[in-house]
Amino acid sequence: MGFFNRTNQRKSRVRKEVANQFADLSRLADPDVIYSSAVWLLFVLLSVAVLGYDPTGQMTYGRFAAIVTVVVLIGLAAAFHISQYQKRLIKNRVRTIGLVVLLISMLICAKLAVLLAGQVFWVTGTAVATALILTIAYNQRFAMAMSFVYCVLASFATGQVTDLSVLLTMLAGALPYCFLLKEIRTRMRLLEVSLVAAVTVFIMSTAMRYLSAPELPDNLFVAAGPNAAVTLLVGVLIQGLLPVLEKVFRIATSMTLLDYSDANQPLLRRLAMEAPGTYSHSLLIGIIAEAAAEAIGRNGLLCRVGSYYHDIGKINKPGYFVENQLGSISWHKELSPAMSQLIIAGHIKDGMELAKEYGLPAVLRQFIETHHGTMLIEYFYNEAMKQHEQGDSSDLPAPSEGEFRYPGPKPRTKEAAIVMLADAVEGATRTLPEATPLKIEAVVHNMAMKRLQDGQFDECDLSLRELSLIEARMSKTLAAHYHGRIAYPKPPDMPPEVDQ
Repeated sequence: MGFFNRTNQRKSRVRKEVANQFADLSRLADPDVIYSSAVWLLFVLLSVAVLGYDPTGQMTYGRFAAIVTVVVLIGLAAAFHISQYQKRLIKNRVRTIGLVVLLISMLICAKLAVLLAGQVFWVTGTAVATALILTIAYNQRFAMAMSFVYCVLASFATGQVTDLSVLLTMLAGALPYCFLLKEIRTRMRLLEVSLVAAVTVFIMSTAMRYLSAPELPDNLFVAAGPNAAVTLLVGVLIQGLLPVLEKVFRIATSMTLLDYSDANQPLLRRLAMEAPGTYSHSLLIGIIAEAAAEAIGRNGLLCRVGSYYHDIGKINKPGYFVENQLGSISWHKELSPAMSQLIIAGHIKDGMELAKEYGLPAVLRQFIETHHGTMLIEYFYNEAMKQHEQGDSSDLPAPSEGEFRYPGPKPRTKEAAIVMLADAVEGATRTLPEATPLKIEAVVHNMAMKRLQDGQFDECDLSLRELSLIEARMSKTLAAHYHGRIAYPKPPDMPPEVDQ
């Protein structure tokens, strides 16, 4: 028996190894991986073409081979960083191409500046512009890594590869944007960071000039002045181009989000006039979601503004939603559960159509289509089941859950998941006869666990620790909203029925 056991174990190991090999092959055959590999190859070829271009004809085969080697190694380092820390970029093909176009365009500008103007300080300007655009379009860590990649490549474009001052000056201008420009909430913020970057460049350029030529103290600021000036100029130009960058990269800066949070926005004004209950519900969700997002270090402003617009689809049929029903009679009493389900789920599609009509940014549209995910519309599903059991339709199939679920998709960002949960807990808390802190905490936990078990958080990388922090902050915010009130003493001459 021992012989057969060992044989079976060997067979099992062989099967596992074969299965793992097939799994690796299937991953390599993934369309996103193939596309990303092709884009990476395109980036390497274009970089080599730009950096290897030499109109003087002094480019040797050895030097060209060295450039190819360096570009390939730097490209591999960038690809590894993206695969580890920016995996979503692999699936977002438009932004992948946008990144390549940005880097290659800046390399071409750097090369032309050296060939035509013969001035290296313009290359510093391209490094600063690259860092600034990447920080706005992506995030600080990713912008820092890609800016370093660009600065190394741009130092080859200057032809001064061995001159460390060029690389350090570019990094001195790029890194302040990556470190300090987390968000742009005011118009002065970008100018302030640009001024800091310009001062940093000036100091670095002066120091490197002194190290290279200490015997010429009169020429210390020859290179420092133009480098600092072009750094400040780039910040001013990018501020004017912010609306264009937002459209190209499909993003919304904090300034844009603050603009869309204005109650005078046409869509919010319509929501307040035509569905006032939904409007007040959205405002409260904004407060809850913003607090929860900040508890886990996410974008609270984005959650708040996204909450304002998540239910705009209810504008078309406001009376069918309970928060807008002024009387006690529900409009759904005259409808079948299937028809009611179509109306309730239809506010997602209506909301997306309104968002496109009013030009709402894509970063806000995600909250409209994902704030219910693919959750089951339980009330009308249960009503349909009751009618099926009580009616004479035993020969017909019972209603399926799939027919009574929202169309989705599920939340793909943590901010979208937070708004989904805030929407659920706010509605559930309003049904409590007495909203005590303990009851609110129980409702929040139950709503979170129901969505977790239903797989609604599968696509947004939300950890259990983060979910616990979100629950705690939502419970605290809701408890503060439903706080107890002190009964005011009534005047002796006031009738009892007037007492509040």
